[in-house]
Amino acid sequence: MAKDKYESIKLKNQLCFPIYLCAKEIIKRYNVYLAEFDLTYTQYVVMMYFWEKGSSNQKELAKTLMIDPSTLTPLLKKIEKKGYLKRERAKDDERNLIITLTDKGEALKDKVLDIPCKIRGCVVLSDEELKQLDVLASKVLLNLE
Repeated sequence: MAKDKYESIKLKNQLCFPIYLCAKEIIKRYNVYLAEFDLTYTQYVVMMYFWEKGSSNQKELAKTLMIDPSTLTPLLKKIEKKGYLKRERAKDDERNLIITLTDKGEALKDKVLDIPCKIRGCVVLSDEELKQLDVLASKVLLNLE
């Protein structure tokens, strides 16, 4: 029997499709828990960055999170409006936007502390499987850069 010339473009043969579906479904689960705090998943990722860093400039944030600066600006404005972050122009360089975690943003960290555990409960992978997934995903990202 001849090989189907369209085999390579079937969904079941795509590397990206199961990754896309997993990401979509996991983010959907996050959004259930984040709704209580009026945060989207992307806003939550930004907040996690600031919980680690405290403050940063927009350029470094965009680079670290691999988010286009034009997408990041409205995102940051929305988070600032919620009172979690403060955006200010650097005194020495007006082009440089410094973003700082507010007290309200810092307090949010304790309120969302159980979310990763809840998500892990949805995923149902062993510690070793989670570690393997992280290693492989990190390797793919590194190879794509």
